[in-house]
Amino acid sequence: MGKVRLTAAERSDQLVSAAISAFSASGYAATTTDDIARLANVSQPYVIRLFGTKRRLFVAGIERAASRIEQTFRDAGTDLDSLGAAYDRLLAERELLAMLLQGYAASSDPEIGAVVRDRFGRIYLLIRELTGAEAEDVQRFLATGMLLTVLGALQVAGPGAVPAEPWMTELIGSIPGFVDDRQS
Repeated sequence: MGKVRLTAAERSDQLVSAAISAFSASGYAATTTDDIARLANVSQPYVIRLFGTKRRLFVAGIERAASRIEQTFRDAGTDLDSLGAAYDRLLAERELLAMLLQGYAASSDPEIGAVVRDRFGRIYLLIRELTGAEAEDVQRFLATGMLLTVLGALQVAGPGAVPAEPWMTELIGSIPGFVDDRQS
């Protein structure tokens, strides 16, 4: 039986998934298109043919991660508590959220920075639109989400978290509505 041939769109989707895995682990600067090609089981020239540059592939990963958050929020409900519970579930998607963290870290690149700022702004405006919450409430919501994302990247919170140290328990316990997986 021969190999199953993927369409260009399917292969592109596969490459973005591989890119998210690679970039979330190693960051923008340390990841090569060859690393991504190996993960996707394609040639490095094929990666360049589909995306042109590593930067465009990185941006595609940012776009996918942000779109996933936006769709999760749209599906969640119309109050901050519902969106918060939905984001707690997203913490299990470590690579996706780590991709966003890598995007923030690479924002000094003008093209990457423009996309990351745009997508962060879109998430902010979506939260305002869905919930009708005031700017200060959305700011607290985003700050809590960022803290949870960082704690997840550190493996302090979320699925697969490391054994708790006193500072972790104290910090996590101060997050309204967050349930530490180790306690459930």
